[in-house]
Amino acid sequence: MTNRTHREVRLAARPTGPVTDDLFEIVEVPVPEPAAGQVLVRNSLMAVAAVMRTLMDEVTTVPMPSFGIGEALHGAAVGEVVAAPGTDLRPGDLVEHRLGWREYALLDAGEVRRLTPGELPDPAGYLSQGPTALMGIDRGAQVRPGDTVFVTGAAGGVGSLAGQIAKLRGAARVIGSTGSREKADRLLKEFGYDAVVVRGAGSIEEQLRAAAPEGIDALFDNVGGEQLQAAIAVANRGARLALVGALSTQLADGAASTTPIDTLSLLSRSITLRGVALYDHLDLIPEWNELFGQGLRDGALTFPHSRLHGIEQAPRALQELIAGRHLGAVLVEL
Repeated sequence: MTNRTHREVRLAARPTGPVTDDLFEIVEVPVPEPAAGQVLVRNSLMAVAAVMRTLMDEVTTVPMPSFGIGEALHGAAVGEVVAAPGTDLRPGDLVEHRLGWREYALLDAGEVRRLTPGELPDPAGYLSQGPTALMGIDRGAQVRPGDTVFVTGAAGGVGSLAGQIAKLRGAARVIGSTGSREKADRLLKEFGYDAVVVRGAGSIEEQLRAAAPEGIDALFDNVGGEQLQAAIAVANRGARLALVGALSTQLADGAASTTPIDTLSLLSRSITLRGVALYDHLDLIPEWNELFGQGLRDGALTFPHSRLHGIEQAPRALQELIAGRHLGAVLVEL
């Protein structure tokens, strides 16, 4: 095994604007040898996510380690165990871990999670952002039967699942936001949305008022900015507003972004504004996998995603995600 090599993607420089090819370097390195208690995994799939743009900066407020210059990037991945001396894992076991952006990963046994064969129809489903979507709907926005729910960033990997989960929880009306008419049409036809607000097609608040003439009861916010302000303006008394993402900041080429909020408006209508992050709700992952597997099999849920092929496509995958060129999750087959 010591004569074998594999490829990994390293961060070559920190961005000062848009994410470009020259920020990445694809290098060939020896396949590592596992010691006792370590696991060597041949990665088969990895995911890219908007937070990776934030992690390219040297200092962030995200509770995750930033990428290091000259080091391989990291992120969610699924693969098969090649060797795992001194552990209860066996070659061929399917596992999930956090060392994507490389064809082989070497991890301590405690850093991998063995996946149950057949739990999901497609192993790609383990790379969905469904746990975040479930967290935001159930614990953040606390969606109830009969609610009118607004999901911002509805065409992303999180939002495309959040709307479906809201329907499962009995929401009467689910409204999404996205950046193109084409995506809006797909959200309406394929993913159960009742109405869609399109960025750039006029005032967000006016579009939202037209889509929710009786106001909104719950917000699943992936974006912040104007869309959060519009949601607050249209929110009913006692509405629950969950902040799950901050794409307006994460994708702003490193520029700071803030959202002015009328706190008296929140107070006078008893509106709850709550930030929720998955690292506080990891117990939801098994619940999500069970719900997702059943939903995929019976047709109650779908997993919108795009796949690019080859590790050399990973930088492009992140760039296209940031540019909004895909609907749903963006994965790379390694």
